[in-house]
Amino acid sequence: MCAIASVVGLSVILTTPYGSYGQPSPSPYQQPSYPPPAPPTPGGPLPGAEKKAPAALMAILLGGFGVHKFVLGYQKEGVAMVAVTLGGFILSVVVGILTYGIGFVLLVIPMAVSIIGWIEGALYLSKSDEEFVATYVQGRRPWF
Repeated sequence: MCAIASVVGLSVILTTPYGSYGQPSPSPYQQPSYPPPAPPTPGGPLPGAEKKAPAALMAILLGGFGVHKFVLGYQKEGVAMVAVTLGGFILSVVVGILTYGIGFVLLVIPMAVSIIGWIEGALYLSKSDEEFVATYVQGRRPWF
């Protein structure tokens, strides 16, 4: 095996029968070039802004069940809200029956989850479309 070294400028290129070392070999395959994505049209609808009204409406009407989280694509958070609401309701009924009504105080758990939904619905409506998309669609901020 024979290697030939030559000095080009300040770099050394080592040539062997199998190719050169020190410089990249030209590739017969080229990376495909794709056109850049089109910017949003000024004055046009923002992608993701169409979720604002349904998410706010669901948060206000069905906030305790986390339906607005599913509308925005937050499955884990939606399941958590449903579980806490239904679990708190079932727990309060069972404990309420066993304690002759005292356990119904635990209904505060599903009520708190519903209040969180109402607050989130109000926050969705108070934001501009740009803020809503940046915060909840692109930024993926699941709570408040």
